[in-house]
Amino acid sequence: MGVEVENSKWEPNPSLYGFIIMCCFFSIALFPRFFNKSVSPSALSDQSLSPSSHRYFLFLYSLASAMEGVWSVFGDFEFVYSGMSKEQILFSLCLGFGSSLLFASLLPFLFDSIGGHHKACLMFCILHFFVGTWKRMVPQSHPCVWLPTLSSSLATSIFSFAFEAWLVLENENQGHRQQALTHTFWLMTFFESASLIGSQVLANWLLASNVDTGIASSSTATIFIAIIGIFCVTKGWKQSPHSAPVKNRRQMSYTHIFSDKRILLLGFAHACLQFSIAIFWILWAPTLVV
Repeated sequence: MGVEVENSKWEPNPSLYGFIIMCCFFSIALFPRFFNKSVSPSALSDQSLSPSSHRYFLFLYSLASAMEGVWSVFGDFEFVYSGMSKEQILFSLCLGFGSSLLFASLLPFLFDSIGGHHKACLMFCILHFFVGTWKRMVPQSHPCVWLPTLSSSLATSIFSFAFEAWLVLENENQGHRQQALTHTFWLMTFFESASLIGSQVLANWLLASNVDTGIASSSTATIFIAIIGIFCVTKGWKQSPHSAPVKNRRQMSYTHIFSDKRILLLGFAHACLQFSIAIFWILWAPTLVV
Protein backbone atom coordinates (compact mmCIF):
# COMPACT_ATOMS: atom_id res chain seq x y z
CA MET A 1 0.00 0.00 0.00
CA GLY A 2 1.53 3.27 -1.10
CA VAL A 3 1.70 6.33 1.08
CA GLU A 4 1.03 9.67 -0.52
CA VAL A 5 2.75 12.61 1.14
CA GLU A 6 1.03 15.93 0.63
CA ASN A 7 3.21 18.97 0.31
CA SER A 8 1.51 22.13 1.52
CA LYS A 9 3.05 25.57 1.30
CA TRP A 10 2.08 28.04 4.00
CA GLU A 11 1.56 31.63 2.97
CA PRO A 12 0.25 34.42 5.21
CA ASN A 13 -3.02 36.12 4.48
CA PRO A 14 -2.49 39.15 2.21
CA SER A 15 -4.52 41.25 4.64
CA LEU A 16 -1.75 40.71 7.21
CA TYR A 17 0.62 42.84 5.13
CA GLY A 18 -1.91 45.66 5.11
CA PHE A 19 -2.23 45.42 8.89
CA ILE A 20 1.56 45.60 9.33
CA ILE A 21 1.83 48.59 6.98
CA MET A 22 -0.99 50.35 8.83
CA CYS A 23 0.69 49.76 12.21
CA CYS A 24 3.97 51.13 10.87
CA PHE A 25 2.21 54.19 9.48
CA PHE A 26 0.45 54.96 12.77
CA SER A 27 3.67 54.43 14.74
CA ILE A 28 5.50 56.91 12.52
CA ALA A 29 2.65 59.43 12.51
CA LEU A 30 1.63 59.32 16.18
CA PHE A 31 4.91 58.81 18.03
CA PRO A 32 6.42 62.24 17.19
CA ARG A 33 3.15 63.95 18.21
CA PHE A 34 3.07 62.31 21.64
CA PHE A 35 6.81 62.82 21.97
CA ASN A 36 6.49 66.56 21.34
CA LYS A 37 3.73 66.80 23.95
CA SER A 38 5.83 65.03 26.59
CA VAL A 39 8.91 67.22 26.03
CA SER A 40 9.09 70.82 27.15
CA PRO A 41 9.73 73.52 24.50
CA SER A 42 13.10 74.34 26.04
CA ALA A 43 14.24 70.75 25.66
CA LEU A 44 13.12 70.68 22.04
CA SER A 45 14.90 73.92 21.25
CA ASP A 46 18.13 72.65 22.85
CA GLN A 47 18.45 69.18 21.43
CA SER A 48 21.80 67.47 21.65
CA LEU A 49 22.24 67.03 17.91
CA SER A 50 21.49 69.46 15.13
CA PRO A 51 18.85 68.35 12.58
CA SER A 52 21.45 67.87 9.85
CA SER A 53 23.69 65.74 12.10
CA HIS A 54 20.64 63.84 13.28
CA ARG A 55 19.62 62.96 9.71
CA TYR A 56 23.20 62.19 8.75
CA PHE A 57 23.59 59.73 11.62
CA LEU A 58 20.31 57.97 10.77
CA PHE A 59 21.41 57.70 7.14
CA LEU A 60 24.73 56.17 8.18
CA TYR A 61 23.00 53.77 10.56
CA SER A 62 20.62 52.71 7.78
CA LEU A 63 23.58 51.91 5.53
CA ALA A 64 25.13 49.78 8.28
CA SER A 65 21.85 47.93 8.83
CA ALA A 66 21.58 47.26 5.10
CA MET A 67 25.06 45.73 5.04
CA GLU A 68 24.14 43.48 7.96
CA GLY A 69 20.88 42.49 6.27
CA VAL A 70 22.48 41.41 2.99
CA TRP A 71 24.73 38.80 4.61
CA SER A 72 22.03 37.57 7.00
CA VAL A 73 20.10 36.17 4.01
CA PHE A 74 22.76 33.63 3.07
CA GLY A 75 23.60 32.03 6.40
CA ASP A 76 25.07 28.58 5.83
CA PHE A 77 23.48 28.32 2.36
CA GLU A 78 26.56 29.85 0.79
CA PHE A 79 28.76 27.25 2.48
CA VAL A 80 26.63 24.37 1.25
CA TYR A 81 26.30 25.78 -2.26
CA SER A 82 30.07 26.18 -2.60
CA GLY A 83 30.57 22.49 -1.73
CA MET A 84 32.19 22.84 1.68
CA SER A 85 32.34 19.77 3.88
CA LYS A 86 30.87 19.42 7.36
CA GLU A 87 34.27 19.91 8.94
CA GLN A 88 34.90 23.12 7.02
CA ILE A 89 31.48 24.54 7.88
CA LEU A 90 31.92 23.60 11.53
CA PHE A 91 35.37 25.19 11.66
CA SER A 92 34.15 28.41 10.02
CA LEU A 93 31.16 28.73 12.35
CA CYS A 94 33.21 27.97 15.47
CA LEU A 95 35.85 30.48 14.46
CA GLY A 96 33.31 33.19 13.70
CA PHE A 97 31.18 32.77 16.80
CA GLY A 98 34.21 32.15 19.00
CA SER A 99 35.89 35.37 17.93
CA SER A 100 32.63 37.25 18.45
CA LEU A 101 32.21 35.87 21.96
CA LEU A 102 35.82 36.49 22.95
CA PHE A 103 36.38 39.96 21.51
CA ALA A 104 32.90 41.51 21.63
CA SER A 105 33.26 42.58 25.26
CA LEU A 106 36.78 43.95 24.72
CA LEU A 107 36.24 45.91 21.52
CA PRO A 108 34.32 48.83 23.15
CA PHE A 109 37.16 49.48 25.60
CA LEU A 110 39.70 49.18 22.79
CA PHE A 111 38.02 51.70 20.49
CA ASP A 112 37.31 54.06 23.38
CA SER A 113 40.99 54.09 24.29
CA ILE A 114 42.27 54.69 20.74
CA GLY A 115 40.12 57.69 19.96
CA GLY A 116 36.39 57.17 19.90
CA HIS A 117 33.62 54.97 18.60
CA HIS A 118 33.53 56.67 15.21
CA LYS A 119 36.67 54.65 14.47
CA ALA A 120 34.71 51.53 15.37
CA CYS A 121 32.06 52.54 12.82
CA LEU A 122 34.82 53.05 10.27
CA MET A 123 36.24 49.61 11.05
CA PHE A 124 32.75 48.15 10.62
CA CYS A 125 32.51 49.55 7.09
CA ILE A 126 36.06 48.43 6.25
CA LEU A 127 35.32 44.87 7.38
CA HIS A 128 32.21 44.70 5.22
CA PHE A 129 34.16 46.12 2.28
CA PHE A 130 36.78 43.42 2.79
CA VAL A 131 34.16 40.65 3.00
CA GLY A 132 32.39 41.86 -0.14
CA THR A 133 35.65 42.15 -2.08
CA TRP A 134 36.79 38.72 -0.93
CA LYS A 135 33.56 37.00 -1.95
CA ARG A 136 33.54 38.85 -5.27
CA MET A 137 37.11 38.04 -6.28
CA VAL A 138 38.34 35.00 -4.32
CA PRO A 139 36.87 31.54 -5.10
CA GLN A 140 35.22 29.53 -2.34
CA SER A 141 37.84 26.79 -2.74
CA HIS A 142 40.49 29.08 -1.25
CA PRO A 143 42.12 27.56 1.87
CA CYS A 144 41.44 30.76 3.87
CA VAL A 145 37.69 30.58 3.29
CA TRP A 146 37.20 31.14 7.03
CA LEU A 147 38.59 34.67 6.80
CA PRO A 148 35.36 36.38 5.59
CA THR A 149 33.40 34.51 8.28
CA LEU A 150 35.76 35.87 10.93
CA SER A 151 35.48 39.39 9.52
CA SER A 152 31.68 39.22 9.35
CA SER A 153 31.46 38.08 12.97
CA LEU A 154 33.70 40.91 14.14
CA ALA A 155 31.67 43.39 12.09
CA THR A 156 28.44 42.14 13.68
CA SER A 157 29.99 42.55 17.14
CA ILE A 158 31.02 46.12 16.31
CA PHE A 159 27.55 46.87 14.95
CA SER A 160 25.99 45.85 18.28
CA PHE A 161 27.65 48.72 20.18
CA ALA A 162 29.49 51.19 17.97
CA PHE A 163 26.70 53.35 16.56
CA GLU A 164 24.69 53.55 19.78
CA ALA A 165 27.82 54.38 21.79
CA TRP A 166 28.78 57.04 19.25
CA LEU A 167 25.34 58.62 19.51
CA VAL A 168 25.37 58.63 23.32
CA LEU A 169 28.86 60.12 23.36
CA GLU A 170 27.81 62.89 20.97
CA ASN A 171 24.84 63.68 23.21
CA GLU A 172 27.05 63.85 26.29
CA ASN A 173 29.63 66.08 24.62
CA GLN A 174 27.08 68.52 23.19
CA GLY A 175 24.69 68.64 26.14
CA HIS A 176 22.82 65.44 26.97
CA ARG A 177 19.00 65.41 26.72
CA GLN A 178 17.37 62.13 27.73
CA GLN A 179 14.12 62.73 25.83
CA ALA A 180 15.90 63.58 22.59
CA LEU A 181 18.11 60.52 23.00
CA THR A 182 15.04 58.32 23.47
CA HIS A 183 13.50 59.77 20.33
CA THR A 184 16.66 59.05 18.35
CA PHE A 185 16.84 55.48 19.62
CA TRP A 186 13.26 54.92 18.47
CA LEU A 187 14.11 56.22 15.01
CA MET A 188 17.22 54.04 14.94
CA THR A 189 15.10 50.96 15.64
CA PHE A 190 12.66 51.85 12.88
CA PHE A 191 15.35 52.60 10.29
CA GLU A 192 17.27 49.46 11.24
CA SER A 193 14.19 47.28 10.70
CA ALA A 194 13.32 48.97 7.41
CA SER A 195 16.89 48.68 6.11
CA LEU A 196 17.19 45.04 7.17
CA ILE A 197 13.93 44.11 5.47
CA GLY A 198 14.76 46.09 2.33
CA SER A 199 18.25 44.60 1.97
CA GLN A 200 16.95 41.07 2.59
CA VAL A 201 14.25 41.54 -0.04
CA LEU A 202 16.91 42.73 -2.49
CA ALA A 203 19.21 39.78 -1.71
CA ASN A 204 16.39 37.24 -2.04
CA TRP A 205 15.32 38.80 -5.34
CA LEU A 206 18.86 38.54 -6.67
CA LEU A 207 19.12 34.90 -5.57
CA ALA A 208 15.78 33.97 -7.11
CA SER A 209 16.94 34.67 -10.67
CA ASN A 210 20.36 32.99 -10.53
CA VAL A 211 22.33 31.84 -7.51
CA ASP A 212 25.79 32.56 -8.90
CA THR A 213 24.98 36.03 -10.17
CA GLY A 214 22.85 36.68 -7.07
CA ILE A 215 25.73 36.08 -4.67
CA ALA A 216 28.08 38.14 -6.84
CA SER A 217 25.57 40.98 -7.14
CA SER A 218 24.99 40.98 -3.37
CA SER A 219 28.74 41.26 -2.82
CA THR A 220 28.91 44.15 -5.28
CA ALA A 221 26.05 45.91 -3.52
CA THR A 222 27.79 45.46 -0.16
CA ILE A 223 31.03 46.91 -1.56
CA PHE A 224 29.17 49.93 -2.90
CA ILE A 225 27.33 50.55 0.40
CA ALA A 226 30.56 50.08 2.38
CA ILE A 227 32.34 52.69 0.25
CA ILE A 228 29.53 55.16 0.91
CA GLY A 229 29.72 54.35 4.64
CA ILE A 230 33.49 54.88 4.74
CA PHE A 231 33.10 58.25 3.01
CA CYS A 232 30.33 59.29 5.40
CA VAL A 233 32.34 58.39 8.50
CA THR A 234 35.62 59.96 7.37
CA LYS A 235 34.42 63.05 5.48
CA GLY A 236 30.82 63.69 6.36
CA TRP A 237 30.37 63.88 10.12
CA LYS A 238 33.20 65.03 12.36
CA GLN A 239 33.16 63.87 15.95
CA SER A 240 32.81 66.61 18.53
CA PRO A 241 35.67 67.11 21.00
CA HIS A 242 35.49 65.17 24.24
CA SER A 243 34.50 67.03 27.37
CA ALA A 244 36.87 64.95 29.49
CA PRO A 245 40.32 63.45 28.88
CA VAL A 246 40.50 59.88 27.63
CA LYS A 247 42.08 58.63 30.83
CA ASN A 248 39.37 60.16 33.03
CA ARG A 249 36.59 58.82 30.81
CA ARG A 250 38.15 55.38 30.91
CA GLN A 251 38.34 55.45 34.71
CA MET A 252 34.74 56.63 34.94
CA SER A 253 33.53 53.86 32.63
CA TYR A 254 35.41 51.23 34.62
CA THR A 255 33.90 52.57 37.84
CA HIS A 256 30.34 52.59 36.50
CA ILE A 257 30.57 49.15 34.91
CA PHE A 258 32.19 47.20 37.71
CA SER A 259 30.25 48.93 40.49
CA ASP A 260 26.81 48.31 38.96
CA LYS A 261 25.81 44.65 39.11
CA ARG A 262 22.96 45.24 36.67
CA ILE A 263 25.43 46.01 33.88
CA LEU A 264 27.38 42.85 34.66
CA LEU A 265 24.16 40.84 34.72
CA LEU A 266 23.08 42.33 31.39
CA GLY A 267 26.44 41.47 29.84
CA PHE A 268 26.24 37.92 31.18
CA ALA A 269 22.71 37.48 29.81
CA HIS A 270 23.77 38.81 26.41
CA ALA A 271 26.75 36.44 26.36
CA CYS A 272 24.50 33.48 27.22
CA LEU A 273 22.10 34.44 24.42
CA GLN A 274 24.89 34.70 21.86
CA PHE A 275 26.35 31.42 23.08
CA SER A 276 23.03 29.62 22.66
CA ILE A 277 22.67 31.01 19.12
CA ALA A 278 26.19 29.85 18.31
CA ILE A 279 25.52 26.34 19.64
CA PHE A 280 22.32 26.14 17.58
CA TRP A 281 24.08 27.08 14.34
CA ILE A 282 27.03 24.80 15.02
CA LEU A 283 24.80 21.78 15.70
CA TRP A 284 22.24 22.42 12.95
CA ALA A 285 24.06 23.87 9.95
CA PRO A 286 26.45 20.96 9.18
CA THR A 287 23.47 18.57 8.89
CA LEU A 288 22.52 20.29 5.62
CA VAL A 289 25.56 18.77 3.94
CA VAL A 290 24.90 15.27 2.65
